[in-house]
This record gives sequence, C-alpha cells and structure tokens, in this order.
Amino acid sequence: MANAFELGAAILGGLGALVGIRAGTEQPRYTVVERLGDLEVRHYGPRLAAEATVSGSATAARSAGFEAVAGYIFGANTAKSSIAMTAPVAQSAAGGSQTIAMTAPVTQTADGAGSWKVQFIMPARYTRATLPVPTSDKVSIVELPAQDYAVLRFSGSRSGPAVARRTDQLASALAGQGWKATGPPTAWFYDPPWTPSFLRRSEVAAPVKRAGQPGSAASR
Repeated sequence: MANAFELGAAILGGLGALVGIRAGTEQPRYTVVERLGDLEVRHYGPRLAAEATVSGSATAARSAGFEAVAGYIFGANTAKSSIAMTAPVAQSAAGGSQTIAMTAPVTQTADGAGSWKVQFIMPARYTRATLPVPTSDKVSIVELPAQDYAVLRFSGSRSGPAVARRTDQLASALAGQGWKATGPPTAWFYDPPWTPSFLRRSEVAAPVKRAGQPGSAASR
C-alpha cells in the first residue's frame, strides 16, 4: 500500500508529472515586483499553511514532513462535510473527514540545527475560520503574512547539497541589487520525485525588503 508521501506525490503530479507539467494544481498567486537577471522579486499576499516541524537531513526531513502534512489534507482533520476539489485529489479518508485540495509548492525551511519546517500552502478559498483543524499534534495551521521574496528557479537535483548551492547562488545574485534578505531562505518544490530532473521546477526563495526601507515589504 502506498504511504502518504507516495500518494501525495501521485496526486500532486498526476499524468502531467510525466512531462513536468503541474496542470490543475493550485499555486499561490503573486505579482512580479522586479526582475534581477536570473532572480525575480515577487509579492505574495497573506496565505494559510499546514506545517510540520521535523528533524533529520534535508532530504529525510522533507519526506517525513510531507507525509505528516499530507495526512492532514487527505482527511486527518475535524471537518465532517465534503467539499469540491480544485486539484486532482482522488481519495479521501473514511469516516466523513474533509479532503483538502493539493497545492504546490511544498516548502521547506531550516528551523535550527537539524530541524526543518515543511509546509503546504492551503487553497486560497479557505479562511482560518473555515479551514479544518488537524487531528494530529504534528501538524499546525500557520498564517503567513504578505511578503516580498527574491526567488531563484532551478531544475535538476533537489538534494540537500544541491539546494544549499542554489541558496548560495541566490544570496550572491541578490547582493548589491537594492534588496536585503529579512529571514531564512526557503526551498519550494513543485514536482513529485519521479519527474525527470531536467523537467523539475524547484525554487529557492528569501523574504526581502528594499535596502534602507525600515519596514517589511508587506507593510507597504
């Protein structure tokens, strides 16, 4: 029987994963504030996310965190009514629990030595009041404020060392561009593991504000 990671990956990619297409999977909306060579500075509005904090290597933590949060969106929540899906979710848990649409990307952020936060951004139609409550104490719902991010897109390997190299590349490319990082970098993964590496969409992102600006970009 497939575990939650395998099932979640199947739902996220579907047949489109065979050609690297994320067709039908909702993604957070953003506007491009500025293009800086290979970088984009994007503005994202407020979002809700289901989050799990896990320990281990970057790759192992990603799998464990995905499994924990996938359990929540596949029915480990307190809702009792069914809802329409906006992504190709094919299965819901027994007992009348509510299944929540899969979204992309899955995000991973370092949270101290050997600890990582793995998040699924919730579909935009939900509010804090309407989003089901997780039944697992491993999962929590967090509110992400509006924020500007410097984003570097890449394909290929998504291993811990590969993501670290891309993060260094992001920092180097951002230097001297008039923007300052205001928090830790995050890795964003859009495709399931079996997608050919050259077709994968992955990104590293850092929250930023304009250099010399006293408040965050979200306060503008």
